[in-house]
Amino acid sequence: MSHKAGFVNIIGLPNVGKSTLMNALVGEKLSITTAKAQTTRHRILGIFSSDDFQVVFSDTPGIIEPRYSLQQAMMYAVESAFEDADVFLVVTDPEQPELPEKVLEILRNSGVPVVVALNKMDLSTQEAVKSLILRWEEMLPGAAILPVSALHSFNLAGLFDMILERLPDSPAYFDKDELTDRSMRFLTAEIIREKILLLYKQEVPYSVEVVVEAFIEAPGRTEIRAVIHASRESHKMILIGKGGAAIKRLGIEARKDLEQFLDTHVYLDLSVKVTRDWRDNPLQLKRFGYDS
Repeated sequence: MSHKAGFVNIIGLPNVGKSTLMNALVGEKLSITTAKAQTTRHRILGIFSSDDFQVVFSDTPGIIEPRYSLQQAMMYAVESAFEDADVFLVVTDPEQPELPEKVLEILRNSGVPVVVALNKMDLSTQEAVKSLILRWEEMLPGAAILPVSALHSFNLAGLFDMILERLPDSPAYFDKDELTDRSMRFLTAEIIREKILLLYKQEVPYSVEVVVEAFIEAPGRTEIRAVIHASRESHKMILIGKGGAAIKRLGIEARKDLEQFLDTHVYLDLSVKVTRDWRDNPLQLKRFGYDS
């Protein structure tokens, strides 16, 4: 029996549901998800394996025109996804129906199979769906196009079959029991950052980075010490809140998700440090794990 394996690189604009779709296809929450744009900052692999296949999904940040160094590093992650794909999975929705022409040109000339997932179709009409399919057939001739809803698991089995059909025969790239290429420290930091995105408003969530400085596993308990790096003193004060109320709430919410994710009791120690203008500092970005 043949064995299929390959990289399915997920491409799309911000907030179209790329991370939600990958999590649904893999069956595990590996990428954090919020309603805010630019939630995903890194390229994250989600690995789904069976006896006769291994699909390596690659979640990427939403495509934007970068305004500062952090966003430029995020776009490097997208650019790398154009280089090693066996299948491109383009994700779009009714509100953001088109990719930049330069991205479409890359996809058309890549020679790599393209699958287009028209996401959030539960929010659209049948006529609108038909119109979107026709539009994408014009933009990406030869692409397979399927309406889906990642949130409601609509048509995901059909989407997976489309992807699997287009993967090459290949041995597995990772051990069959692996789910991602990312460490527990990274996933822990992302869970904390997701809560910051959900609990804080305006610029604050976009100006912070979370670094897990200690991750100590013991029987029945994991101790985590994490530092939230804020780019301004005023943001630090907002993160902490009056009498420490805001950071206490953040800790409670993050610990709930961490205990569910790690399946153990969690002791979480959060602190906030001002690291000025880290989003435009190449050395700090490298320290925080961003390529440039």
